Amino acid sequence: PEELRVEALMSAVKAINLEAEQDRRWKQRADVPPAWRLHEWRSLHDETLRRLVERRMDNPTVPAISPVKQSSFQQDITSMARQLKEDLLLVVSALKDCYPPEMDICNVYARLFHQTFSSRITKISDFGLDNKDCTVVLQWVNVYYPGILQIPELAPHISIGEMGKLLSEEALGPLEKQYLSKQQEVLASFIHRILEEAKEKWSKGEEPTSEDGCFISPVAYDIIQVKTVLRGTAVGVVFGRVALRLRRFMMGEGSSLPRSFKNFQNEIIKQNKLNSRSFVKAKLSCLEQFSEVLQNQSELFMEDVLDECSHILADMRRSAHEYLLKPVHEALKPQYRKIGTTEWLNNQVFEKLLMSLQQEIPVLQGSTPTSHQNLIGQMHLEVTVEYVKRLLKGELKLKDKSLQLKACETLMEDAKNLHAFFITLGSKEDWLQEVLPGIAEVLKLQDLPAIQMQVAALGTTFPDLSVRHVSALLKLKTNLSRADRRKVKDLMETLNESSSDHTLPFFSLVLVK
Repeated sequence: PEELRVEALMSAVKAINLEAEQDRRWKQRADVPPAWRLHEWRSLHDETLRRLVERRMDNPTVPAISPVKQSSFQQDITSMARQLKEDLLLVVSALKDCYPPEMDICNVYARLFHQTFSSRITKISDFGLDNKDCTVVLQWVNVYYPGILQIPELAPHISIGEMGKLLSEEALGPLEKQYLSKQQEVLASFIHRILEEAKEKWSKGEEPTSEDGCFISPVAYDIIQVKTVLRGTAVGVVFGRVALRLRRFMMGEGSSLPRSFKNFQNEIIKQNKLNSRSFVKAKLSCLEQFSEVLQNQSELFMEDVLDECSHILADMRRSAHEYLLKPVHEALKPQYRKIGTTEWLNNQVFEKLLMSLQQEIPVLQGSTPTSHQNLIGQMHLEVTVEYVKRLLKGELKLKDKSLQLKACETLMEDAKNLHAFFITLGSKEDWLQEVLPGIAEVLKLQDLPAIQMQVAALGTTFPDLSVRHVSALLKLKTNLSRADRRKVKDLMETLNESSSDHTLPFFSLVLVK
């Protein structure tokens, strides 16, 4: 009967403790105990438990139950783990009260099971494991086994922190390396397949998927989902000391995704097929999705990986904008050439430029709202840059105050119309509205101190305004003496030396001779 066995165990434990006390007394008296007297019963007890635990783990009575087919190795681990769990639960529920607290019997059993389980897994792992079994071992080490010890029935009675890892660092290293290598291979394969499908569609001359009038590409979504799933799976298998390596290869460094994605876009642009513009517009939405991941989940990336990916995405966005906007600028060249000329001063040149621009806007449509807004904002910037560049070429000679006032009025009117045009289209580049009025004010002013103050104000607003730009602007005012121009430029040089802030880069985009 169960009661008799419990009573017998308690009696045996009591006897062990009494004999241990006698051993202690003999040692205190420094006497030699009689040869016939048995001693070291506690050691005999512990050794007996060790052999018992090993037999239980080598011949588990609890079958491995799994809804999926398992290898013999996986079945062995599962059976041992189930045996370990059931026996520890039995120790806590039935045996713990048979021992005095100072014997800490729950931790004695837990350590014995831990050592035996560790020894068996290490021995099997030393022979080499396939990728599936390698994953199983890491899951048991990092997830399943700690989970057993942390169940409410066991956790209060076991010093989990003192147990250590199920496998040693030496044994874990090769397994983690094997697992991460396989995950990287899987990730690279998925990404390659996703990109190849997109390339095949483009190569066949097909148009990208259209949704609500916008070209979209599933590439970014698919890749992000694959990475998210694999990263989530991997974190459940390996973590802690390998988290750094995991983050590196799962989120960029270990794969050539950014470069592959960029190379694909470069090829689309280079070949300039009939469907290339549509695909580039679709790619812009991908760039937005990747950028959101970098911004909203930056903690997942190493700093160098984050910088590299951000740089590549920015470069791709610039390249896409340049490709999409180039035909528009080509169409506007006849109107651009007239800016800063006598014809510009005396006729409605800019009105014609806006009309031409209005006709070209439809070819820019087709990207997602955010991407289209960014594209329009870039167009807003580039048209303004081109305007200023043409003006500063110096073809127009403003010989007196009346011509300078007229140029100022033309600039102010053009500035108002340009800003209204692009804001209506959705541009958010409000800061550009200060460029042309700032230049116009310099042309209007006649007193040297006032000109100096306005140039200083313009340089403060746009810290990348250089002496070369100021020189080109002042040369339009041909009634301004060389000495006065020199004074203004000297002031500008002083401002440039004291400022390194280029938060609003504009004039650095305006190339002047």
